[in-house]
Amino acid sequence: MDKILEGLVSSSHPLPLKRVIVRRVVESAETPLSQAQCRAMFALSTRLVLQGPDPFQRQVGRQVLEAYGRYHRDEFEAFFNRGLVLGLLQRGYGELSNRDPAILDYIQAGLRLIMSCPSVLELFELLQVEALRLVCERPAPPLCARLCQLLSDFPQCLPRGRKLSLAFCQQLVRSIAHFQSQGSREAELRLYVSQVTQVSGLLRSVWKAEPDTLLPSLQELFAVISAADSSFEPSVALASLVQHIPLQMITVLIRSLTTDPNVKDASMTQALCRMIDWLSWPLAQHVETWVIALLKGLAAVQKFTILIDVTLLKIELVFNRLWFPLVRPGALAVLSHMLLSFQHSPEAFHLIVPHVVGLVHSFKRDGLPSSTAFLMQLTELIHCMMYHYSGFPELYEPILEAVKDMPKPTEEKIKLILSQSAWTSQSSSLPSCLSRLSGKSETGKTGLINLGNTCYMNSVIQALFMATDFRRHVLSLNLNGCNSLMRKLQHLFAFLAHTQREAYAPRIFFEASRPPWFTPRSQQDCSEYLRFLLDRLHEEERTLKALSSAKTSESLMNEESQTQEAVHKAQVFAEALCMGSEERTLIEKMFGGKLKTTICCLNCKSMSQKEEAFTDLSLAFCPPTSLDNVGPKCMEHSEVEDDYMVQTNTLATSPAGETPLNNSEVNGGCDTIINEGTMKDFSTEPNSENTTNSELNKVQDNRDMSQTLVGKNTLSVTDLLNYFLAPEILSGDNKYYCEKCASLQNAEKTMQIIEEPEYLILTLLRFSYDPKCHIRRKILDNVSLPLVLELPVKRATSALAVVSGGWSVGVEISDIGENLAKKLKPSGADEVTCPQLVPYTLSSVVVHSGVSSESGHYYSYARNVTGSGPSGLCHQSTALSLVSPQDKLLTEESPCTVVENELDAEMPKEWFLFNDSRVTFTSFQSVQKITSRFPKDTAYVLFYKKQNSTCGFNTNSANGLWVNGDPPLQKDLMDAITKDNKLYLQEQELSARTQALQAASASCSFRPNGFDDNDPPGSCGPTGGGGGGGFSTVGRLVF
Repeated sequence: MDKILEGLVSSSHPLPLKRVIVRRVVESAETPLSQAQCRAMFALSTRLVLQGPDPFQRQVGRQVLEAYGRYHRDEFEAFFNRGLVLGLLQRGYGELSNRDPAILDYIQAGLRLIMSCPSVLELFELLQVEALRLVCERPAPPLCARLCQLLSDFPQCLPRGRKLSLAFCQQLVRSIAHFQSQGSREAELRLYVSQVTQVSGLLRSVWKAEPDTLLPSLQELFAVISAADSSFEPSVALASLVQHIPLQMITVLIRSLTTDPNVKDASMTQALCRMIDWLSWPLAQHVETWVIALLKGLAAVQKFTILIDVTLLKIELVFNRLWFPLVRPGALAVLSHMLLSFQHSPEAFHLIVPHVVGLVHSFKRDGLPSSTAFLMQLTELIHCMMYHYSGFPELYEPILEAVKDMPKPTEEKIKLILSQSAWTSQSSSLPSCLSRLSGKSETGKTGLINLGNTCYMNSVIQALFMATDFRRHVLSLNLNGCNSLMRKLQHLFAFLAHTQREAYAPRIFFEASRPPWFTPRSQQDCSEYLRFLLDRLHEEERTLKALSSAKTSESLMNEESQTQEAVHKAQVFAEALCMGSEERTLIEKMFGGKLKTTICCLNCKSMSQKEEAFTDLSLAFCPPTSLDNVGPKCMEHSEVEDDYMVQTNTLATSPAGETPLNNSEVNGGCDTIINEGTMKDFSTEPNSENTTNSELNKVQDNRDMSQTLVGKNTLSVTDLLNYFLAPEILSGDNKYYCEKCASLQNAEKTMQIIEEPEYLILTLLRFSYDPKCHIRRKILDNVSLPLVLELPVKRATSALAVVSGGWSVGVEISDIGENLAKKLKPSGADEVTCPQLVPYTLSSVVVHSGVSSESGHYYSYARNVTGSGPSGLCHQSTALSLVSPQDKLLTEESPCTVVENELDAEMPKEWFLFNDSRVTFTSFQSVQKITSRFPKDTAYVLFYKKQNSTCGFNTNSANGLWVNGDPPLQKDLMDAITKDNKLYLQEQELSARTQALQAASASCSFRPNGFDDNDPPGSCGPTGGGGGGGFSTVGRLVF
């Protein structure tokens, strides 16, 4: 029969005829045959299966083998023995190699035929050994897949015992690492993917049956992908294993990897890069989950060097994977995490910027719902990055044009995404005893490190930084090559906006801005520092403008003699300084306003007027209220007058005799000590020879006015402003010398704001001088802070208005020393015109915590208020107009108060608490209730922003210049910030490694960075400010 069959299959007869005859041969398998005949048929069918030259012969061999093996099982058992199988696996069959998958096909067919025979157990034992040998020889994907198919069908052939089973899994992982596709056509790639899937599926079965093999297999996987052998690149087919790793193991595995001291940085970098390469593998699930988990784990232990290297190496590859729909979801998830966490430098983002437009257009051309959904996600990501790294219009303009019709995320959403994604915001996987060096708090704001009693500066700087329009103007200045104080302020603002540090140390700015009479490391007054700083910035800008103008004019005179040239230089500089004063400085534009003081002789009705510029208004407490808190005092005029003096201070007078900038001050703030005229205002020391002081004492005698201001339990800022602007009667020892009458006369003095500032700075004069004890006591009265304030402004439109351009016109008010000024209601005629009420919104509050000016602590509350201000808040109302001086200056029932709570409720997390290095979220209710909760903590300096102002920048420019509302930084500033951010990440990493070495023996705990209701924000305890808290703060000095 075997000879007939052999001749038939090799004959030239038609194929249909051959099939009919083969069918007859197969059917004859049921007839009894001798053992020799059966062996001959088995040998022939084996040769046809393994060496058949065409598919027909191989098919005939399989049919004959299966039929005769089924009906002659004993004979086939004797034929298909250990020797035959071992020979096939080790030597092959004839010219057929032992590594040909056909060998395994034949063995699998034979095993099916003898499954019920006793000899199959011997073959199983043989195959357990041979399967391990085969995978150790790194079989090609077709052979390995065929072996895994055999082992999946016959799990009895899998290596038994923990040692052999573990070795099999590890070697199979290494075999997958050597897989390479043999073709690039779609059919070939599909076959390759199916083969890899077959192999990974077997591993999954083994891991499920024997869980002890999983972790060692993953360790082997990490060893493969972390190897630094440049001659071998592991196959991306390893990605097929990731989907079989239980997600519940992520936390344990990532912690083990990132905290293992034996894992070197180079190995981790290599492994992470190769895991990112796995994003190219189609159909693999959870690859992005593991990649992101490892990125977060490395961030949690501050291994930033690895993160930086990997991101810069692989960000473009990840982006390019977005072109392929099969791997797009995972690639976009990893890309988003890499970009949003890489916040210390624009380098990574700018690597992909040139490719964004092309991808966007591709998504749009697709028109598929999935492409549109991915485009929306990509657009949101790009907007976040352009917001964070504004200032590159040449790069961003094409992108903005390409995505202009896509939804743009809100600024609040962008800030939230950025704050949650930074490396320094990742939660640590380390034990709780290993404290994490955190980066910026959840607020996204940067604190200022206390340099030793510098909280007075820190609180002021944060308030100025949160003055949005001022900050933007400062950051937009082109100050390259200039070493001015404004340049240093710009540098400080840039770092506060873009550093990754939790807190920044402003050492350079502190040394440059500290008033000369401020003793280092000693308590100082923040109001005095603020006035000095603004005055310095103002004068510096005027001087620089004058020098620039003088240099320009000087260049036109090249033929002058040396003597004439020297004279000309002096004249040109003086003229330039005069001309520069006409052009307003930045400080004048932002904080400068004008007060007009009018004194009317009550005898002849003649009037003298004087206009003065101011940058802040100092508001005194009305006498009855303030005296109650100062302590028991004699109510004689000689003592009352010392506590309630009005000063109008001119900080600096220009060489031309003009007054460029001054501060209108009541009681001179904390640093004006009044006693028989022997003390002086410290803030005027640097320019004492050019300083003019006009001191006018105020005392309230009118009972109605007193009841109006003091009758309530809690004063408001509006009350203090009323008191400041109310008319005064100059009488008694404080009479006014009238030139027309040529004698001292009773007179009425009024002050009006004729030009309002963009930012209104109000200082509440809480420190009064006690002549008995020779100290300045603090007035602890609670003052209600309106969220919206309306400032009465009477612009100069009458014939009496001063339009000559000078700062002082009319009769100069002489210095009248300590004379008492009685504050009475005027008896003159009512004003003809009513002041315009200009609405202001509260921007910042600087709080002083303590009981006297010689001790305490400063911190500040602030929020971002843009140039336009909150819209639709408080419209002008005739009910609020100043009808006459006899009427109350500002009515209490303001519609603004109705919307205050609503405004605060509509803007959650709008307020921030800046307490040196700590920045936390707070609310307007906390600002209002701070004194009631902590009696020693009182509002001291207030910043109000004018609503509906036109001085703000247009931050919605289509050219992309100011995507995040702030102007682009100068290149040297951006480079400095990037360099410092990298240094900070290295510091974090070094510290984390040091802590990791000490973690086993160290035991510590840290207090959460949250607000503790048991301690005031201004306390010096662990939860308070102080730039390091926890150290001894004897006497609660201002630090």
